[in-house]
Amino acid sequence: MSNVVHVDVMIAERDLVARDLAAVWHPCTQMREHFSDGAAGDGSRDALLPLVPVVRGEGAWLVDADGHRYLDAVSSWWTNIHGHGEPRIAAAIAEQARTLEHVLLAGFTHPSAIALAEQLLARAPRQAGRDPLAKVFYADNGSAAVEVALKMAFHWFRNRGEPERRKFVALHNGYHGETLGALAVGDIPLYRRIYAPLLAEAIFAPSPDAYAARPGQTAEACALEAADVLASLLDAHGQEVCALIVEPLLQCAGGMRMHHPAYLGRVRELCDAHGIFLIADEIATGFGRTGTLFACEQAGIQPDLMCVSKGLTGGFMPLAATLATQAIYDGFLDDSRERAFLHSHSYTGNPLGCAAGLASLAIFDQDDVLERNRTTAERMGKLAKDIATLPHVADARQCGMVVAFELGRDGDRATPFDPSLRVGLQAYRAALARGVVLRPLGDILYWMPPYCIDDAALAQLADITAATIREATACA
Repeated sequence: MSNVVHVDVMIAERDLVARDLAAVWHPCTQMREHFSDGAAGDGSRDALLPLVPVVRGEGAWLVDADGHRYLDAVSSWWTNIHGHGEPRIAAAIAEQARTLEHVLLAGFTHPSAIALAEQLLARAPRQAGRDPLAKVFYADNGSAAVEVALKMAFHWFRNRGEPERRKFVALHNGYHGETLGALAVGDIPLYRRIYAPLLAEAIFAPSPDAYAARPGQTAEACALEAADVLASLLDAHGQEVCALIVEPLLQCAGGMRMHHPAYLGRVRELCDAHGIFLIADEIATGFGRTGTLFACEQAGIQPDLMCVSKGLTGGFMPLAATLATQAIYDGFLDDSRERAFLHSHSYTGNPLGCAAGLASLAIFDQDDVLERNRTTAERMGKLAKDIATLPHVADARQCGMVVAFELGRDGDRATPFDPSLRVGLQAYRAALARGVVLRPLGDILYWMPPYCIDDAALAQLADITAATIREATACA
C-alpha cells in the first residue's frame, strides 16, 4: 500500500510542475533554466534550475510533494524568522480571519492596525535628544515601503517650498527593491541596467563595506573613510538632496556585504548637518537578523524614516510599514489635499497581516528570541570557521544570524571564477540534491536560517555546505 501512495505522490509532483510551468511566471528567474534540454517545459530535476513543488513547511524545513525535506537555509527570501507553520502566528491569522479579513484604511481603522503600529513605535530605535519615530504608514511589501519613504521625503520639502531638493543619496552596491523609485536608489547592475532610462536621478556614495578595507585597515577605519567621501559629496550637493537611504550594517542583495556601525553614526551627523532625512531600509536587517531587533540600534542612532517588511509578519503574510517622525507627519497637515500624502494601496494595513505581525512580535518576548539568536549566531560562527579554510573560499563573514561564504579561485578574492562556469548555481544544485536550500548571490553562498533552527540542523547545514563547495568548485 505504501508503494502505491508513493507512486501517487510522484505523479502529483510531476503534475504540479507541469501545471506551474504552463501558467506561472516566476520572480528573479530566467524561466528557460526550468526546462531540461530537449524537453522544454517539463521542469524535471535534470533541468538547470529544478522546480521544487513545496506542499508544506515544518519549522526550519520545507517538504516537497514527493516527501523530500529541505532545510530552508535562506528563510524563504529572508522572511520566515520563527519557522514555517509557527502555530501561534497561524492561530492569530485564523482568529482574525473569523472576525475581519479586510477593511479599507482610508476613513476606517481596526484594532490590529492600531495595536501593531503602537508595538512597532514602542520597539523602534531611539536616540537621546531626538524626537522618536511617531507614525506608521502601512504598505504591502518592502519595495512599496521604500517608495513611501522616498515620496514622503521629497513631498515634505516641496510642502516647505523647497522643490529643488529632489535628489536622493544612496550607496554603491545597495539594493532597495524592484519598483521604479526603489530601483532608482539601488546600485546592482543586474537589476538596474535595463531600466536605467526610466529611473529618477540618484547620487551614489561609496559603500562602507569592510570587504573593501586595505590590508591592515580595520573595518571601522574603512567605514569612516567612506563617510569622509560622503561628507565631501554632501558638501557639493547637499542643497539638492532630500534624503539619504542606507541598509544598516548589511547590504544583503549586494552580496551580504557588511560594514561597521561607526558609519551609521557619522551618516546621522552628516544628515543633520545638511538638513536632510535619513532613511533606514531595515526590510532585511530588521527583526533580529543582525543581532538586535533593528540594526540601527548597534550604532545608537535613529533614522527619520524606517522601512520594514519581510520578517514583520514572521514570513506568513505580505505586509510592510514605513515609520516616520512627528515632524515629517506634521509637514503634511494642511487644508489642501495636494499637501496631503495621498499614496495608497488597496490592502494597506490588512487585518490578517497586522494580526500576524502582532503574533510575531509577541514571540520575541515569549521566547526571548534575541538572546537565543546570540547563542545560535555564536554556533554558526564556529561552524563557519572550518568552511572558511576550504581551498576555494575567498572570504567568510558574519553579521548576527547571517554568514556568507564568497567563492574564488584558489581562495583569492582577486581571481573570481569565470561567470560562465555558474559556480554558485552549481553549488545551489549540489545543496538541493542534499536537502538544503542555499540560493546563492552570484558565487556567494550564505546562511540566513529561521531562528528556530537547532544544533543538529546547523551541523547538517555546515556539513552539506562544505560538501557543496567542494563539488561545485572541483572542476572550475
